[in-house]
Amino acid sequence: MAADVGLDARHERRTVTDTTRGLSQPRVIPVAAPVLAGNEQAYVLDCLRSTWISAHGEYVGRFEAAFSEFCGARHAICCSSGTAALHLALLALGVGPGDEVLVPSLTFVATANAVTYCGARPVFVDAEPQTWNIDPSLLEASITPRAKGIIAVHLYGHPADMDAVLDVARRHGLFVIEDAAEAHGAEYRGRHVGTFGRMATFSFSGNKTITTGEGGMAVTDESALAARVCQLKAQAMDPTQRYWFPCIGFNYQLTNIAAAIGLAQLEMAGWHVQRRRQIASWYREDLDGVSGITRQAEQPWASHAYWMFSVLLDEAVADRDAVMARLAERGIETRPVFYPLHTLPPYRADANSALPVAERIARSGLSLPTWGGLTREDVRFVSECLRDCLGQ
Repeated sequence: MAADVGLDARHERRTVTDTTRGLSQPRVIPVAAPVLAGNEQAYVLDCLRSTWISAHGEYVGRFEAAFSEFCGARHAICCSSGTAALHLALLALGVGPGDEVLVPSLTFVATANAVTYCGARPVFVDAEPQTWNIDPSLLEASITPRAKGIIAVHLYGHPADMDAVLDVARRHGLFVIEDAAEAHGAEYRGRHVGTFGRMATFSFSGNKTITTGEGGMAVTDESALAARVCQLKAQAMDPTQRYWFPCIGFNYQLTNIAAAIGLAQLEMAGWHVQRRRQIASWYREDLDGVSGITRQAEQPWASHAYWMFSVLLDEAVADRDAVMARLAERGIETRPVFYPLHTLPPYRADANSALPVAERIARSGLSLPTWGGLTREDVRFVSECLRDCLGQ
């Protein structure tokens, strides 16, 4: 494919030359970088020429319509970030002071922060050891009379076990929100994530598979919830009476320029998703049989979107932080797995007990460079360096 060749050539990381001193330095392979090789420039220039650069303009509606079709939901509403989308989803579902929402401890902090913004309390649930997602078998033990809902995060692009989560939610009268910030293109039992809960949210920050620089999307099949999110994100102005504000709202709108970038990205969504799956397959090929490494499993009922290719290092074999430091010396950027939220200072008081699976994954997990511009040579180099750091 011509696009494939062009993208590889544009994003190869081999050497960085210091032109001021004429020195050649080792190449740097970032953990993530955007691939902007479609209509991004043309659409942004169109916004500039039209002068529609704020939250109004045709690209906002076009992006929402395209994303609705992409994930199979009836409604998609642009927001300024994935966190904003999650906050609005919680508010639309009536979460407020005194409520509890069950969330995985092993996730990015925004999941719990959005609950806290509503005045509610996040209740942390441990991970299951294969996919690292929320363990459905532990949900019921965390449900109290104050529980209102469950947020299922599709961690690093692997879907949570939605059938099991939804079963618990139905039996206890709880809503389910999918936090799909990291899971563009992921599928659960042949269906795109974001279409199982009452609402779902996505992030388009610069390191995501689909990016707008910063941005997010709330999706739902329920028209009333969509209308509520639309109102709240624009200072809650009454849609029928300009400058009349019946309640407190927020300035969570996405700009037309950002939406233009998102639309261009979405036009190449198939390429972006398949490219990451290809990169993951290269890592699997290179690292299979290496002792001391365990991958985040891809279950047979899931299609992993591989926002990040993440692994666990056997703590008896290698120190994760030392390995990351040695990789950095070779120009390879990595990231640790998220700290469990119940161990962070703002949330320690909410933690009822240790969550051993999440804590173990966090201690030994790291994410390797995963983005569409990586070449086969890049992945081979990262894998060889990782094996060398493990003495293999």
